[in-house]
Amino acid sequence: MTDFTAAFDRGVERRGTGSYKWDSEPGLLPLWVADMDFATAPAIIDALHRRVDMGAFGYTLVGEDYYRAVADWFGRRHGWAIERDSIMYTSGVVPALSAIIKALTAPGDKVIVQTPVYNCFFSSIRNNGCEVLTNPLRYTGDSYEMDFDDLAAKVADPAAKVLLLCNPGNPVGRVWTRDELATLARLCHDNGVVVVSDEIHCELVYPGYRYTPYGTLPREFVEQSVTCVSPSKAFNTAGLQIASIITPNADFRRRIDRAININEVCDVNPFGVVGTIAAYNEGEEWLDQLIAYLKGNYDMMADFCLSHLPQLPLCRLEGTYLVWMNVEALGMGGEELEKRLIDEQSLWLNAGEMYGDDHFIRWNIACPRTRLAAALERFEKFVKKHT
Repeated sequence: MTDFTAAFDRGVERRGTGSYKWDSEPGLLPLWVADMDFATAPAIIDALHRRVDMGAFGYTLVGEDYYRAVADWFGRRHGWAIERDSIMYTSGVVPALSAIIKALTAPGDKVIVQTPVYNCFFSSIRNNGCEVLTNPLRYTGDSYEMDFDDLAAKVADPAAKVLLLCNPGNPVGRVWTRDELATLARLCHDNGVVVVSDEIHCELVYPGYRYTPYGTLPREFVEQSVTCVSPSKAFNTAGLQIASIITPNADFRRRIDRAININEVCDVNPFGVVGTIAAYNEGEEWLDQLIAYLKGNYDMMADFCLSHLPQLPLCRLEGTYLVWMNVEALGMGGEELEKRLIDEQSLWLNAGEMYGDDHFIRWNIACPRTRLAAALERFEKFVKKHT
């Protein structure tokens, strides 16, 4: 077995590489955009090298090996039996969400989101002429839970056609249980609301928790759902721009295929296909070690905050590499805090406002542990100065 710990400790130098995260504002320590400061799995790099060496980069035919890799991975790792015909591809999860909303709604319809939630949900809804209908999650002090009483009222709205689910949750770090998903599914099914589940973070789940694919719920619920997956978060391949849309509902697939073509996101590049196949067929050992390293980062951060910043509680991290911190005790909102951290400490975190709650900030801990420690030290200096 290869030990990848040293590679994670080392990270990669991303300044000056056209990195959105690192080069948008040179000179800052960026823990904001949700990609990782690690090289991807060696098997993916090797597969991409072989494809580059071939030398021709024309239009891409997505072959059966792509569909087989997706189905085999989710069957082997997550117990989700996916039929070949249920899988479609497009250029990313956000383009997928936009196409699905276009396919399954009409302008003026309402789409339910469970805030705080991934900011692109809001733009995907509004860009399709739909209205955001919020079903806020309940904050419990160190985590979140679904508010099913409120959800029951929201799905009963005849204008509500779709619920966008984030499973696992970004930015709150929840890995929804099978019971929670089944309760949500029943409410949506009985009211004719389609569940669209963004499961891009599904591989990044920590010991003691278990990812439940929406597609493993009872068939009656799955037939009224669409799931989006991609290796991009877990394997740090967002730039390869590919995702899979999965639904057994043939009518949904027909409508989504039409929307993908209208939105002109029906073509993918050869590197996305090659990278996905390599990730799912050869990346498991690397991924398991990545999860262990990220868990170590979170444990270190949690210990630091408990000792040095006890007034700023963290949400329990069950999945993802995104830590949600309550900053109410600082007496300023997340948006103001983000700007002042940039100005005073050259540290870039995400304000919670874009996700639906400005009492929080989001940390991206997918970086070498020494880099995370340096960021925490800068943050502590700021807090000491202003409290």
